[in-house]
Amino acid sequence: MKNVVTMNNIHKRYDGQQIETHALQGVSLQINQGEFVAITGPSGCGKSTLLSIMGLMDTATEGDYQIADINTEGLKVDQRTHIRNQHIGYVFQSFNLIDSLSVFENVALPLEHRGVKKAEIKQSVEEVLSQVDMLQRQHYKPNQLSGGQQQRIAIARALVGKPDLILVDEPTGNLDSKNGDQVMSLLETLNKNGSTIVMVTHDSRYSQCASRQIQLLDGQIVTESINDSNEKLQGVA
Repeated sequence: MKNVVTMNNIHKRYDGQQIETHALQGVSLQINQGEFVAITGPSGCGKSTLLSIMGLMDTATEGDYQIADINTEGLKVDQRTHIRNQHIGYVFQSFNLIDSLSVFENVALPLEHRGVKKAEIKQSVEEVLSQVDMLQRQHYKPNQLSGGQQQRIAIARALVGKPDLILVDEPTGNLDSKNGDQVMSLLETLNKNGSTIVMVTHDSRYSQCASRQIQLLDGQIVTESINDSNEKLQGVA
């Protein structure tokens, strides 16, 4: 099975005025194509830092990281931006949609940055909006949508470029339980259809939706476990 992510001995240190913070301490992991991995652990354990490095939003202090067989060591900012645009979809807790743009325009952004032709953009955007059941809202602005609908748009934007890896940071953190369940059900469906997903979550019920759980504590992996498929969310709309 193809490795999408390979991390070896990843460390991340932040130097403050008085103290050095060691956010990650020797994290090594592999994520295979088609997996759904949940990264869990208490606040401050390094979950979001790990996801940021995986998404090339941040760099490791030391260690090796490969995504889709690309070694990321020593890359310049524009090179990292290019790789992220080509290979990674990112879903943020706070949605990060642009209020002045329509739903369609928000989802189209990654493809516009690639220089894709308009006709192809239209087809791809409509396809992913249909996948997340939001095609009928394509002309709306984000502030006209509920939180759950905005998160669906954010997922569509992450999907539109057909990335090797979808990174999801606390996708239900700003949602009530009903909308949270719907978003998790959508992520499960996307994974069943072939998407490789890595999700940071503090919610133990939602971490059961993943096929594998990695628990962090004090910047280190303390446990890894495979979830039983029977433990997935039941009866989610």
